[in-house]
Amino acid sequence: MFNKKNDSESDSERSEPLRTEPSAHSAHDVRIRKTSVIGPTLKFRGELSANEDLIIEGEIEGTIAHHEKNLTVGKEGRVKADINARCVEVLGQVEGDIHGEDVVKLAKSANVKGNIICSRLVMEDGAQFTGSIDMSQAKKPKAVPPSLLIPESDKKSDKHLESAG
Repeated sequence: MFNKKNDSESDSERSEPLRTEPSAHSAHDVRIRKTSVIGPTLKFRGELSANEDLIIEGEIEGTIAHHEKNLTVGKEGRVKADINARCVEVLGQVEGDIHGEDVVKLAKSANVKGNIICSRLVMEDGAQFTGSIDMSQAKKPKAVPPSLLIPESDKKSDKHLESAG
């Protein structure tokens, strides 16, 4: 009675562990996306650099060298450092210069005290910023795709609009 085997399952099928592979779209599995997270209770002092994207929700003091990678200062993030990264997005607080090789984005919850050097800047209404912006020394933005360019014939027909103002 107790030793009776179920014919539908073999011993090998029952003894194998359940396979639980993470989904590529899982928001909680940051290792798949090669993103590191500095949590809200973590405090770090010194030079921070990595070869993967970084999200800061904790407190950083020092320098952040993240060339060719993306850096996000989350809403809980507090950074007192100069930042060098490809793309920088700020939702929290930054005190220091921000060098964005491509773009710097300041969300409406951002509070930045320092200079911004970048090719492109996106600043939401409500973002707080004290400092200067330099877009002349930054790497020039990528070329505009031909599909977005205005043909020369259309530019000539729009000349009356320029002289009307």
